[in-house]
Amino acid sequence: MFFFVCSTIAAYAQELFVVTEPASNVPAGSLSVRVGQSLIKNDIKDNYIYGLSPEVTWGINKSLMVRASSYFDNATNGMNLAGASAYAKYRFYSVDDLQSHFRMAAFGRYSWNKSAIHQESIDLMGKNSGFEVGLVATQLIKKLALSSNVSYGRALDNDGNDFPELYGRDAINYTFSAGRLMHPNRYKSYKQTNINAMIELVGQTITKNGRSYMDIVPAVQFIINSQARIDVAYQKELYGSVHRPIKGGVFLKLEYTFFNVTN
Repeated sequence: MFFFVCSTIAAYAQELFVVTEPASNVPAGSLSVRVGQSLIKNDIKDNYIYGLSPEVTWGINKSLMVRASSYFDNATNGMNLAGASAYAKYRFYSVDDLQSHFRMAAFGRYSWNKSAIHQESIDLMGKNSGFEVGLVATQLIKKLALSSNVSYGRALDNDGNDFPELYGRDAINYTFSAGRLMHPNRYKSYKQTNINAMIELVGQTITKNGRSYMDIVPAVQFIINSQARIDVAYQKELYGSVHRPIKGGVFLKLEYTFFNVTN
């Protein structure tokens, strides 16, 4: 039983990526509270924008989870609410072995936003209103987790700000993530701190004109007492033909999971 519990914790920890979502869900019956923070460079105004994104995630059962997010930033005068989103993920396929598993899930997101639209890229997590649907697959092999997703997103008019006619409303999003458990080498207690290293690639292609970009996100992650999580990441553009004044920055995410809340 102890080996099973530790193996489950190790697998779950390795799949908690920073900027992408794996096919695995949060534990059934749990509530996860997360606060994301970012500091990103705005090339138009040559200044830095601070962003804050509180989130609550509920594991309805082993196959279905839902999440509510809100987005604040100081892009205008003071700290203001920029938008919010609702996200759901359904895991429909799973193959579990002793030291590996493969999972697939379908997901969807709907976002509302009131910010002025200054970028051609479509960002449903803080910049654009719209919706997204996609698929994600995750493979765990001992201490290594690999995950990839592809999705279709469509931007709508922001509240009080029309979507520019010159921009394309439709986009294909694609990601690839790799994470590895670096510490501990062997589990002796579920209270041991996990340290995960990961690298993620995040890309998008606007279907109207074929313009695209690709970002790289190296990160380190700490899982404390199997409940608290700290993520530190840096995002940088590898290449891009899409107009976007914000191309990268640093991220800090703090999360705490309450188990067996609704069971």
